[in-house]
Amino acid sequence: MRPENIVHQTMKTSITSASKASSNNKTMTCLTRFGGVEGSSRIIASLMLALAVASCAVGPSSRDAPPASPPAATRPELAIPGSMADNAPLPPARVQGKARWVPVRWAELPGFQEDSLFEAWNAWLKSCERPGPVFAPMCSEVRRLSIAQPDEQRAWMMARLQPYRVESLQGSPDGQLTSYFEPLLKASRQAGPGFEVPIYQAPVGLGSRKPWFSRQEIDTLPQARAALQGREIAWLSDPIDVLLLHIQGSGRLSITEPDGSQRIVRVAFAGSNDQPYRSVNQWLLDQGVTKINPWPEATKAWAVQNPQRVQQLLWSNPRYIFFREEPLSDFDAAFGPKGAQGVALTPGRSIAVDAGGIPYGTPVWLASRGTAADLQKLVMAQDTGSAIVGAVRADYFAGTGPEAGLFASKVNQPLRLWALWPR
Repeated sequence: MRPENIVHQTMKTSITSASKASSNNKTMTCLTRFGGVEGSSRIIASLMLALAVASCAVGPSSRDAPPASPPAATRPELAIPGSMADNAPLPPARVQGKARWVPVRWAELPGFQEDSLFEAWNAWLKSCERPGPVFAPMCSEVRRLSIAQPDEQRAWMMARLQPYRVESLQGSPDGQLTSYFEPLLKASRQAGPGFEVPIYQAPVGLGSRKPWFSRQEIDTLPQARAALQGREIAWLSDPIDVLLLHIQGSGRLSITEPDGSQRIVRVAFAGSNDQPYRSVNQWLLDQGVTKINPWPEATKAWAVQNPQRVQQLLWSNPRYIFFREEPLSDFDAAFGPKGAQGVALTPGRSIAVDAGGIPYGTPVWLASRGTAADLQKLVMAQDTGSAIVGAVRADYFAGTGPEAGLFASKVNQPLRLWALWPR
């Protein structure tokens, strides 16, 4: 993130004849209080005048004191419109595609006062790179608030946004949270011993034939293999890793080039064969396998013990993913791949949703408690997935690499969501 500096404007006050006139007026008012200068004795009058002027002295003139800085919440750059009081009349409930949104008070959002918001603001800035029409007018304020304190950001949210509890059309607020990540896998630019499983660019004319060949057909039909000839990006060593890459939809490759050099590149989602997604874990459970996590280690262990059934496992999911290679700068490395909104995902602050219930770019309050994690935080709806279906359904982007993968494999727990929508 490159936070924009907020320029604070200093108001200058002119201290010319206007301030002198004010001082004279003050003296005359005070003299009037003492009865003027007409008395029986000029000496007494003079003494009274001196006493009167002395009694009106109140210390240094206010023009000599430095101007006080306005409170942060009233600075022009961070002005908080409206009232922070959470007692205004609530708007009516609304139907948002596949979801029912019920307006609530901010007090309903668990943990709202504790979230630091900094990482979430990074994700919000990313959304402002490609905002939808509803949130685009707010992006200038979001940028100005990027280096504000969390309490200022929270006050702005309370003033500008209305929280809605997301429910199914039948009125249930309960849903499911899972998690995904960006794998980091070893690969080679050339096929050879130990690197024999390819990942592909999209074939020419992919969109003209829907659905395209299934995973099993890609592995067995000559016409499917011919369509992919020369479209290889790289080769990996393990078919389970390739399946993992397909399920996650993107990843990073530590790739060996033909000259022996190594570098890390990103392979991003570039299309699919438009076949239905089938859970490999569910297939394993149907076969009587009890240990399916952590993924993919448990699956690899099963494959070692059942080599004759590996193809069955792979073909149980007919959906197949194609990729495009993207360079990976140091700045890009801090973020994940681009999601369906078209912006880079922020680890721990981006979620995939069913866009039929929550539009891309919507800030969302997420609350989920389970054995993997207790999460109460602001996230951004920036991605989707073929398995992410339903009003109260989210896939939490955990980040990149094996640690993120271990976390993601454990998340399958209850969920509640609140969409934050402009007032």
